[in-house]
Amino acid sequence: MPTDTKPRSGGCHCGAVRWEADLPDQVVALSCNCSICAMTGFIHVIVDKGDFRLVQGAENLTEYTFNTGAAKHLFCSACGVKSFYHPRSHPDGISLNLRCFDAESGIAGRIEEFDGANWEDSVASINPEAATH
Repeated sequence: MPTDTKPRSGGCHCGAVRWEADLPDQVVALSCNCSICAMTGFIHVIVDKGDFRLVQGAENLTEYTFNTGAAKHLFCSACGVKSFYHPRSHPDGISLNLRCFDAESGIAGRIEEFDGANWEDSVASINPEAATH
């Protein structure tokens, strides 16, 4: 049975970058212990690219990559907040930061741990297709 979704909004601290994503009221969010997520406090809510819309601020995004370069980390050039990015684990998805949803978006997250520090050994638990790439 499909879960009802509705548009949820969020963005960066200064408001220059704004987005919407179609999500249910309850989501599973991943708390990752890899180097960048641990340092930034990013909590992942993964959505399909087709369920994500960048509403404003494309010109304010700065890209950062490291290691394999597969993940495209996008930061607001004005305030420095990474409210979403293109994750290595889900090449056809977008990872939204649970902490960057608008308070009135009405979304609640059940947070699960993900061992991103050991990415190659752990990725199959969240996306079996990514483990083969």
